[in-house]
Amino acid sequence: MTTYIDPFVDFSFKRLFATDESKPILIGLLNSIFKGRKYITAIQYGKNEYHGENIDEGGVVFDITCTDVDGSKFIIEIQRGYQKNFKERALFYTSRAISEQAPKGGRKDWGYNLTEVYLVAFLEDFNLPDSPRSEYVQDICLANRYTGRIFHDKLGFVFIELLNFVKKEDELDRELDKWLYALKHLTEFSKRPEYLSGPEFDQLFNLAKYANLTKEEREMYNASLKYKWDNKNVMDYARTEGRAQGIAEGKAEGKAEGKAEGLIEGEHKKAVEMAYEMLADNVPIDKILKYTRLSIEEIEALNS
Repeated sequence: MTTYIDPFVDFSFKRLFATDESKPILIGLLNSIFKGRKYITAIQYGKNEYHGENIDEGGVVFDITCTDVDGSKFIIEIQRGYQKNFKERALFYTSRAISEQAPKGGRKDWGYNLTEVYLVAFLEDFNLPDSPRSEYVQDICLANRYTGRIFHDKLGFVFIELLNFVKKEDELDRELDKWLYALKHLTEFSKRPEYLSGPEFDQLFNLAKYANLTKEEREMYNASLKYKWDNKNVMDYARTEGRAQGIAEGKAEGKAEGKAEGLIEGEHKKAVEMAYEMLADNVPIDKILKYTRLSIEEIEALNS
């Protein structure tokens, strides 16, 4: 058993980010993500609106919703495996968080005065299909396609692709790098490294210490960890089977194409031989075209 718990399982995610005791951790993480754009001093947790534990949805999804003092809403989630319509689902849930701001009545007085909504998604074991592998943070906003000028700043998406985060401890240039390094390598530490210092990191490592869990909490953690590995085994098996099937289909297709090409070449050779014989017998060109189905250029080349 490692010294620190895996942050990317249901029990740990809630323990480290979704309790009153862990508020400083989440505030510190969000400030490192939105550095220069927002500064969060306090948050209030909202209802956990979506909790998917379905392999068909591409791995387990855990999410937390919270609101800061100015009303900005954050949806923080972990997506462990690939989901076909992941971007569409992100749009759906953020759009719902926007539409729910409309009052039941008095919309005239409200005047569509929206508060900001952000989705922060940690992608643990897959990448967005169109993202460069050299980047590990995709910060998406509504912008003019041609000028890049921001059209609206009250809806945003931050996708953190952990597979792409490969920095070493001496390459952690910014605060967000330290957070991502701590979370990605938490189970590998035997003690808190000195370069991950500060009250938020102190709290993170204190809450993440396996020895600090009660007996009941350990049972809950171990159950969550088992679920993660069971799910991963299923996903890995599906990938392996998919690759094997793809290779087999590719070989079969290659054989079929090769056979077809061979047949076509054989038929063409026969047509050329027939055209030579017909030319030797002074058969009119139009009949040679009709019976051999060669092109006029091919026949003229044979006749030259």
